[in-house]
Amino acid sequence: MGLTEYIGILRKRWLSIAAAVVVGLCVAALASVLATPTYQAVAQVYVSVRGGASVDDLVQGSAYTGRQVQSYAALATSPRVLSPVIEELGLGVTPQELASGVVADQPPDTVLITLTVTDESPDRSARIADAVAESLATVVQELEQTGEAQESPVQISTVREAVVPTHPVSPRVALNLALGLALGLLVGFGAAVLRDLLDTRIRSVAQVEAMTDVSVIGAIAFEEEAVEHPLIIQGSPQGPRAEAFRRLRTNMQFLEAGGSSPTFVVSSALPGEGKSTTCINLAITLADMGSKVVVVDADLRRPSVSRYMGLEGAVGLTTVLIGRTTIDDAVQTWGNRNLSVLASGQVPPNPSELLGSLAMAQVLRELERRYDAVIIDTAPLLPVTDGAVLAKLAGGAVIVVGAGLTHRHQLAEALDALAKAGTGAHGVIVNRLPLEEQGSYRYYGYGSEPSVPPGDEVDGAPPRHVRPRLWPGPGRVASTPPTEGTAASPRRPLLPVERGTSVTVGAPAIRSGSKDDG
Repeated sequence: MGLTEYIGILRKRWLSIAAAVVVGLCVAALASVLATPTYQAVAQVYVSVRGGASVDDLVQGSAYTGRQVQSYAALATSPRVLSPVIEELGLGVTPQELASGVVADQPPDTVLITLTVTDESPDRSARIADAVAESLATVVQELEQTGEAQESPVQISTVREAVVPTHPVSPRVALNLALGLALGLLVGFGAAVLRDLLDTRIRSVAQVEAMTDVSVIGAIAFEEEAVEHPLIIQGSPQGPRAEAFRRLRTNMQFLEAGGSSPTFVVSSALPGEGKSTTCINLAITLADMGSKVVVVDADLRRPSVSRYMGLEGAVGLTTVLIGRTTIDDAVQTWGNRNLSVLASGQVPPNPSELLGSLAMAQVLRELERRYDAVIIDTAPLLPVTDGAVLAKLAGGAVIVVGAGLTHRHQLAEALDALAKAGTGAHGVIVNRLPLEEQGSYRYYGYGSEPSVPPGDEVDGAPPRHVRPRLWPGPGRVASTPPTEGTAASPRRPLLPVERGTSVTVGAPAIRSGSKDDG
């Protein structure tokens, strides 16, 4: 991971990192409030040798005390020194407990011993420090006596009596808060990095581009109103999602210009990633441009196109495939008359076989002859093989990836399913992206005005910001009909495509089983 990735984690996980910092500060503040204040008092003693008869005696005595000072400092926390202090002050503790609050240090290159006493009472800490200094002098004199009648050659004198402290040494509130801040920041950022490393969900276009060579041809933002109004014609026609579908429309035109057929199979790795609404909205934007488009609901297990578009779904693709009706009777007009819908029809018992049949190939060829673009919604690739079968028949598929829903290995498995079927992916559409991930078009002022750039109007088509009114029901439109007796306006195709030979559709298809199958 580089600096850019870490900054991205900070931007994405800043709320959890801030929460960890707040928790660290709260814990530090609580610990400071609950901690018992303690005070420190300091006394200092000087170790010397009693006067000698000559200079040599003084030098030898000085060297002797220099070697003994470390031993005297260690002796200061021994029970022999502390027991008299406990008795004198009536402390009611053991020598070991008192020793935990007493520290004896020797400053370098000196014969001084510094006694530091820590206690909950400021007055008691000063009295203990002075008492330990006096007790140490007495014990050392006893230990250094050379005879019964002689005095000890070593003398310990108090040079600094303890002063009653006025401020506690702990808790140190500022230091505790600083440590809580640092610890909270470290834990929060560490947890964010670990979570990002362990999170295999696809959350950005960059992650898709990093794991596959398939081009990302669309990035669709997630909006709250999309849940209640999944079709862009019902929501904001100039919002971020609408602009994203217009960019997707442009990229789909380049796919067709690259030699692909005008048939686009749209699938996903798993259900719930938004492939059906993507199909419909893409078809709407293509039809708004003046192209003649048909949406085919080939998800024969959980069809939803007719439900989203308010059309009758009982008659459709399956009834055409088994020869009970024709395309002309099954196709329903929607919107501005450039958009048609072929619903799924009744759910059959053998969807994969039906979609891979010769009749399905004939239906596709006929739809390609009649329309500029054929947008097919099919089942997800991982649960069933329907999508791969239909993708092979159409020469490829477009994969919709739900940001925050699809894992990286699931997208890889979906692409592998297409490869095993002998086909591939035309591109990937990343759906449900956060607005900041979708693109920067809004920073240039686009998407806010419902105007059409000069020269981009479609002959005979209404401006993009003028939407036809719709009523639910099969084939019912409320757009203003053309004036009777006027010629129809010329239609601009999606892109020039080579048309194949027309075939007869509607004859009974070859089926296994009885005539009532499906």
